[in-house]
Amino acid sequence: MLKNQIESLINNQVHSKLLDVEKTYAQKHELLDEDATVETISLPFDVIERCHKETEELLAEETASFLTKPVHYLKEHANEFMYVTSERLDVIRVDSFALEFDGAFGVYSALFGLRLQKKYSAFLHSYFTAHLQHKQMTYSAVFSGEDGLWEVNLALDALDGFSAQQPFDEVLAQLYCLVFGLLEELEASV
Repeated sequence: MLKNQIESLINNQVHSKLLDVEKTYAQKHELLDEDATVETISLPFDVIERCHKETEELLAEETASFLTKPVHYLKEHANEFMYVTSERLDVIRVDSFALEFDGAFGVYSALFGLRLQKKYSAFLHSYFTAHLQHKQMTYSAVFSGEDGLWEVNLALDALDGFSAQQPFDEVLAQLYCLVFGLLEELEASV
């Protein structure tokens, strides 16, 4: 699962570019050569879009500098959601992330598709229950047989250390780490 993905990122290169969580994993599983140099990078995004919640109409394509804005931007622009995608999300089997402020529940939400077999339902639910804590809604995960993925909606407020003052790039990195951790625990259990 993760091991193959990280190995393909490293691909026996002397100089690799990894996220912190990937580097830690590679070291833990001794995937790096002794002479390997690893550059720690931030999560790169190929697409950053602001869209209208009701119509899904594209409002604007953004640059990486938009990701330095605090997440509370979504509450101030409650009719918008932010959509991001990256080739790097393939490592964690996620298609994309959409972030929004859910006025009905009063929480910030992340929506994403997770390519994981249906047979891991109990594991998925137990992982999210253990790692997401919030007095209101924490998450929902429904398997779509048509798409072959889990449609996940989780409250960002339930992420450990989340603050609406955090910039988008930090929150997206937290989401990446959450899903990476899920896959790492799953890999260790099978």
